[in-house]
Amino acid sequence: MAIDLNKLKELRERTNSGLLDCRNALEQTNNDIEAAIKYLQEKGIIKAAKKASRIAAEGIAKAFVKDNLAIIFELNCETDFVAKNKLFLDLADKIQNALILANFKNDDELNKIKINNKTIEELCNDLTASIGEKITLRRAEKYVANSNEVVAAYTHADSRIAVIIKAKGNNVEQIRHVAMHIAALNPSYLFECSLPKDLHDKILSKVENDPKLANKPEKIQASIKSGMLRKEFNDLGVLMFQPFVMDEGKTVAKFLEDTNLELLEAKRFEVGEGIEKKTVDFATEVAEQMKQ
Repeated sequence: MAIDLNKLKELRERTNSGLLDCRNALEQTNNDIEAAIKYLQEKGIIKAAKKASRIAAEGIAKAFVKDNLAIIFELNCETDFVAKNKLFLDLADKIQNALILANFKNDDELNKIKINNKTIEELCNDLTASIGEKITLRRAEKYVANSNEVVAAYTHADSRIAVIIKAKGNNVEQIRHVAMHIAALNPSYLFECSLPKDLHDKILSKVENDPKLANKPEKIQASIKSGMLRKEFNDLGVLMFQPFVMDEGKTVAKFLEDTNLELLEAKRFEVGEGIEKKTVDFATEVAEQMKQ
């Protein structure tokens, strides 16, 4: 049977599938575009299952604000090339819109959110089959601003780091600056009270028994202790003790105080953090592709 070249072109554009796969699909479905898409989808589900064990550690992290909501999510793929693919970015936009309306408490609920009668997990599997890389929505979180609270979001230019933040107060622009600070410096803890108790106690004991305090008047001791604790907590990556990136003469805590803001929560996502990446040499990778 002769293949309609216009339909072949359309099928490739709509599914982003390979030329031979599209040709075969049209042959199997007598040049019926919709039937060919269904054929590729059914075939692709099998391919997607084979990719389930692959490691998807590239992709994008996005943060955004809609009214009183701040939302952050990470959508993963296997290579940074696919992270720039239009189909991948279109899926990210659909997920972003869906998260505005959805309520979710964990990853299972997250991936069951529906977009046009398909779950996010199903849409990720469809795209996996289409472009040949494992696609997963790894995680997402949402903050809701109540009365006298503000939320802000920051996504870095390369879409690999994103931050959402919530505070008491009403200065959105200034709290967004703190989100930018968090994106840049990646603090390990937000507050002094966030430190593990044993670590916190160890720092306090170290400062309290420092030889520099010997024979110093009480007021001088208090000043020395304050400076030492500030340095210790900054070294440990406690946000409130870090010099603020936009005014290093102030700590983040001082900047918040000066702008009448009280930090409540913040979340930072970086693409691939915590995922153990598998290193495969080129020859092995080609061999694996040929097996499939």
